[in-house]
Amino acid sequence: MNIRKFVLSLNTLEELVGIASITDQAARFLEASVGAGLNILIAGGTQTGKTTMLNALCATIPARERVITVEEVFELQVRLPDVVSMQTRQANLEGAGEIPLRRLVKEALRMRPARLIVGEVRQAECLDLLIALNSGVPGMCTLHANSAREALVKMCTLPLLAGENVSAAFVVPTVAASVDLVVHLRLDANGQRRVREIVGVTGRVEGDVIETSDIFASRKGRLERGDGYPPHPERYEAAGIDLIRTLGHRADAAVHVVREA
Repeated sequence: MNIRKFVLSLNTLEELVGIASITDQAARFLEASVGAGLNILIAGGTQTGKTTMLNALCATIPARERVITVEEVFELQVRLPDVVSMQTRQANLEGAGEIPLRRLVKEALRMRPARLIVGEVRQAECLDLLIALNSGVPGMCTLHANSAREALVKMCTLPLLAGENVSAAFVVPTVAASVDLVVHLRLDANGQRRVREIVGVTGRVEGDVIETSDIFASRKGRLERGDGYPPHPERYEAAGIDLIRTLGHRADAAVHVVREA
């Protein structure tokens, strides 16, 4: 039996700013991105605060939206008026009655979601999540990875577990088109959980290469504004958000690439 404990007082981005897990500027940008309906992937190692960050981002979802959460074990605490929470079920002793995560993601699309939240992506359900995000349903999820770029590589690899008919030629451009932001967290040597980087996915692909831009990056142990901008600026404008004012100006936009392992 595993017992996971969470810090119940850390429910908002403001509270994460208060313990120096994220800077105020980065928190305001993430709040604006959730309001604009961008798809956000939260990555990091074990015990880095991914679920806590996902909970904090869920707290910024507009109250008018219908939110569907899908988890293996109930951990998210989405305090919104219209929330449907679903959990997987293991098979009984006869091997029947199993409800896997893949089935729940598919069922969630039939429930008129305005926002889809997947607690953690580990296996072939990544394919179903990508299809859902690519169909126009904004979503967020967590993933184990050592960096933001490795998280994208893993998103390109996990769907291949769904079957031999799924190829990298389909998955890589789908990831580039479906994931908008990657938030990577790490655990410092002193035990402090911090956001290490926030990366934007431009949507452009060359072969097996997904282009990304550094929106926030760690320099000398502090999260600072990078030289990139997020994709879909029209979504911020439609939501009444001044993206330039939220992020500030950049010098010269430098675009980085990530290769699929």
